[in-house]
Amino acid sequence: MMFEFDQYLGFLAFLTILTIGFWLMIFLLTFVIPYWIGGSLIERLKEIREEKRAKRLNA
Repeated sequence: MMFEFDQYLGFLAFLTILTIGFWLMIFLLTFVIPYWIGGSLIERLKEIREEKRAKRLNA
C-alpha cells in the first residue's frame, strides 16, 4: 500500500529535520566547539601574561 500525500509530506519533513540536525551536529563538533575552546585558551594565556607583567612591574 502506498503512502497518502500528507504522510509523504510528513516523511519528507522528518527526513529534512533529521538531515539538518545531523549536519548541524557535524558543524558544531568540527568547527564551532574547537574554535570556542581555542579562543578561550588564547584569552586565558593573555590574562596569565598580563598578570606576570603586572607582578614584575609592581615588584
